[in-house]
Amino acid sequence: MDVSGGSGQPRSGNDEPTEPPTGPAAPTPHDSTARPKPPAQQPAATDHDEHPADRPGLPDRSGESTPDPSPDPDRPPHPDSASGPGADPHTFAPGADAQTHGPGADANAPHGAPHDTHPDRALATSARGHGQPPPPPRRPREPGGGLLMGRPFGVPVYVAPSWFLVAALITWVFGGQLDRVLPQLGAARYLVSLFFAVAFYGSVLVHELAHTVAALRFKLPVRRIQLQFLGGVSEIEKEAETPGREFVLAFVGPLLSLVLSGVFYLALQPVERGTVPGVLLASLMISNLIVAAFNLLPGLPLDGGRMLRAVVWKITGRPMSGTVAAAWVGRALAVSVLIGLPLLSQSGALGTTAEDSVGMGTVTDALLAAIVAAIIWTGAGNSLRMARLREHLPELRARTLTRRAVPVETTTSLAEALRRANAAGARALVIVDGHGEPLSLVRESAIVGVPEHRRPWVAASALAQDLTDGMRVSAELAGEPLLDVLRATPATEYLVVEETGEIYGVLSAADVERAFVKAMARPS
Repeated sequence: MDVSGGSGQPRSGNDEPTEPPTGPAAPTPHDSTARPKPPAQQPAATDHDEHPADRPGLPDRSGESTPDPSPDPDRPPHPDSASGPGADPHTFAPGADAQTHGPGADANAPHGAPHDTHPDRALATSARGHGQPPPPPRRPREPGGGLLMGRPFGVPVYVAPSWFLVAALITWVFGGQLDRVLPQLGAARYLVSLFFAVAFYGSVLVHELAHTVAALRFKLPVRRIQLQFLGGVSEIEKEAETPGREFVLAFVGPLLSLVLSGVFYLALQPVERGTVPGVLLASLMISNLIVAAFNLLPGLPLDGGRMLRAVVWKITGRPMSGTVAAAWVGRALAVSVLIGLPLLSQSGALGTTAEDSVGMGTVTDALLAAIVAAIIWTGAGNSLRMARLREHLPELRARTLTRRAVPVETTTSLAEALRRANAAGARALVIVDGHGEPLSLVRESAIVGVPEHRRPWVAASALAQDLTDGMRVSAELAGEPLLDVLRATPATEYLVVEETGEIYGVLSAADVERAFVKAMARPS
C-alpha cells in the first residue's frame, strides 16, 4: 500500500486513511501546462535620488530612542487592513493576510510571526531602537509518526502507536487458535503468536519497500514508511508522470506479497506440519496471500484501484477520469465489505464454526468490517479530493499572483514609501541600493505594528527582511514547482523576478494560500 502524492494523500492499502490536506503544502504532479507570455510590465517608481534631507518636515532624530516597530507575533490583524486579491489594488493597506500561514510560512513559528532569516543583520536606521530581533527560523521537523525503526534506502520507517494495539490483538487471537492446534505449548503459545505478529508486519514492510524502491527508481521522493493499524503506508510525495509508471508503482507491492507467499510455501515443504515452525510458515504463507489478494481489489485507495486508475488514464488520456472511476469502484467495494464480510463469517465460508458465528464473534466480525469499509470509503474520497487538487494546481502562477512593488532606498521613511506605493497602485515595497539592486522586502505584518503617526520617523528598511537566494522566485513558476520553492524557503513574502533579473513584484504566501483554497472550492 502506498501513498502517491505525499502527506495528506490517500493511502493505497489496508491502512489508515491520511488526514485531508491542509493548504497547498501538499505535493502534486508535474505542471505540464504551457505558460502564456508575460504581460507587459508596468514601470515602477524609483528612489535613487531620495535623501532624508530632501524631505521637508523630517527633523533629525538620530539621537532619540524610538520604540520597536516590530509587530507582536500574538497581535491580531489590524481591523482596518485590506489586502489580498479582494482588496483595492490602488491602496497599499497591509493587514490580516500577512498573519496567515501560507505554503511558505514557517510551520513552527507562532501564528502571525514574521519570518526573518537574518535576525542579526545591521539595520540601516536606528528606528528599530533597542527592540529584540526576530528569532531565527526553525528547521522544519522531520516527518514523524511513531517509533523510528531505521532508514532503508534513506527513507525513515516508523511504527505508529496503533501498531502495538493490533499486534496485541493478533497475539491474543492467534494465540487462541494455537491452543487448538498445538495445545502442548501452554502459555508459550502467546510468545509464538507475538513472533507471528512481528513477522507478519515484517512482510508488510517488504510490501511497502517494494513501492518505495519503485518510486525512487522513477525519481519520486518518498517521505516515509509507516507501519500502523491494519497495514502500512509508503508516502510518495509526487505522482507518477505516466500511466505505465503508475501501474508499475502500484503492482510491485502485491507482487512482492505474492513472492513472499511462495517463499513461505517452499520453506514449508520440508517442515513437519504439526510443529511450531510448520504452523508459523503456513500462517505467514496464507497471510501474505490474503494481503496480495486484498490489495489487488480494483478500488482506491488499494493498489488494485491505482492499477485500475492507470488503465483508465491510459485509455482516456486524463488522470482525473481514472481517479473518478477507481474511487467510485472503491466506494462500492467499501459497501461490499461492510455487508459481505459478516455474511461470509456467519455462513462459515471463512472457516468459522456454528458456535463462532454467533454472539461475540458476530460483533467482532461486524466491527472489523466497519473499520475496513470506513478506511476504504475515506481513502476513495481522499483520492477524489487530491485529484481535484492536482487538476487545479497549474492555476497557481507566480506571475498572476504577484503584487506590483515599488522600489525604495534604505533611507526612505515608511510614510513616504507607502505614499509612493499608493500613488503607483502598488501593494508591496522592495528595498534597493543606490544602483537599484534589491536588498530586502518590507514585511507587511511589520507595517501593521507601526502606528500611522510614527511612520514618518521610521525607515522602511527597518521593517524589511533580507533577501536570500531562496526568496527570489521566477515569474514563470507555476503549480508544483512554485510550491516546491515556497516550501524550500519558508517566508511571508518573496521577490518575483523576470528571467532577465528585473524586479517583477512581490509574492505573498498568504495570496498563494487564498488562491489555492479558491481553486480547490471550484468543481472539477
